[in-house]
Amino acid sequence: MKGLGEAESAELTACLRGTVNTMTTQHILIVDDEPDILNSVRDILEDEGFSVATAENAQQAREQRRAHEPDLVLLDIWMPGEDGISLLKSWKDKEDISFPVVMMSGHGTVETAVEATRLGAFDFIEKPLSLAKLLRVTHQALNAYKAEMAETATAGSTPLPLLEPVGDSQAMQEVREACQRAAQHSTWLLFLGEAGAGKTFTARYVHALSARAEHPFVEVSPGVLQDQSFAEELLGREGASTGGLLDQTGKGTLYFNEIADLDLSAQGVLLAVVEQKLYSHVGGTRQLPLEARIMASTQYDLSERINKGLFREDLYYHLNVLPIQVPALREHAEDIPALLNFYVDYFNNRDGLPYRHFTVAAQNYLRYFSWPGNIRQLRNLVQSLLVMGEGPEISQEEVEEALVRDRVAQAQMTAGLPREVMELPLREAREVFEREYLLRQLELCKGNVSRLAERVGMERTHLYRKMRALGISPKKNS
Repeated sequence: MKGLGEAESAELTACLRGTVNTMTTQHILIVDDEPDILNSVRDILEDEGFSVATAENAQQAREQRRAHEPDLVLLDIWMPGEDGISLLKSWKDKEDISFPVVMMSGHGTVETAVEATRLGAFDFIEKPLSLAKLLRVTHQALNAYKAEMAETATAGSTPLPLLEPVGDSQAMQEVREACQRAAQHSTWLLFLGEAGAGKTFTARYVHALSARAEHPFVEVSPGVLQDQSFAEELLGREGASTGGLLDQTGKGTLYFNEIADLDLSAQGVLLAVVEQKLYSHVGGTRQLPLEARIMASTQYDLSERINKGLFREDLYYHLNVLPIQVPALREHAEDIPALLNFYVDYFNNRDGLPYRHFTVAAQNYLRYFSWPGNIRQLRNLVQSLLVMGEGPEISQEEVEEALVRDRVAQAQMTAGLPREVMELPLREAREVFEREYLLRQLELCKGNVSRLAERVGMERTHLYRKMRALGISPKKNS
């Protein structure tokens, strides 16, 4: 039998016999172009009390879903026509998915496994199928989703989890103390620090500590909201079905990730709201009270931008009431072992990536690394090592090889910038760089915008706007 051997079939049957009495009738959709796999898995699951539907391609899968919404989908990656990854992405982009998806592949790669996970797949199973794992993952997916739905139904508006900035160094103790003081007030907050230092994480920590924790934390990237579009995004349009950012935030926190990217006209819109503590929808006259707390972050010296006429001094004074400096990772290198452990646990729990332990030599090596990308670079390194590596331990040699690959990739992305770029004004030069950077990253992600958003650290909606502003089409440039 192709895909499932007789011994494995017997193994699965034996495993399932012990669980039949505890299962309720749940509907599973199996999508695979190999009839032997469809039939054998369907027969076994039906015998044990599941309702099962099958599909041999993406079109049949859509039809089966319309006929009966499944509780779980077992989805093959490699199929004629539309592949499983594309089908999953289509479901994610166009509509809410009310079921977990487990991917299957006869010749999977690390890249496809990571892509499936980033798109929201619960797990990834390789062929020939280990039926014990198939059974285990099936029950884990169904039980985990049932628990998630029950928690959502009872939780209402779930506050952000209270995740403290990691580390016991003096620098991080001071950051936590500053955050705890700031959480007691509702004044503006400005987080200062290098790119990737953890400013957004720290802002979320303040929100979670504050009396606003039960309300939304809304993050916006100002670089994609310019001129007239900013006013409509911030204030909302009268009569529109969805409100603006201030409406969405309500009594929560509105966080501007890199406030220096706001152009002068957008700064004026924001300043008027802050000074008046009132706002009106675009096209409307009714004045609404400003209830949100404003937070912002920047890696730039805003006083220098003021001198160059790029940032409003009056807006800066509103921002700079309670500045919090987030240190670069090299300034609290003693926290690196704790950060490594934190992100190993994070990716293990969130994405189901394998648990691996950094050896003492590897941790020591990373303590003395310069970390130009700060905590963001460390986070990406841990994720890469968990996905690409094998075995329970991560050695110093493996770490060194991963860092070399990262440096080579960064050098390749910027190697094509012409010298003329250096003579342009900063904003124009940045647009050239951003376009080249995103094009290169999009190529590495094979046109997958969801994966690109994760890779570059941007919310997907904001990333789409940025790409449109730069004239980048995912389809044409993939």
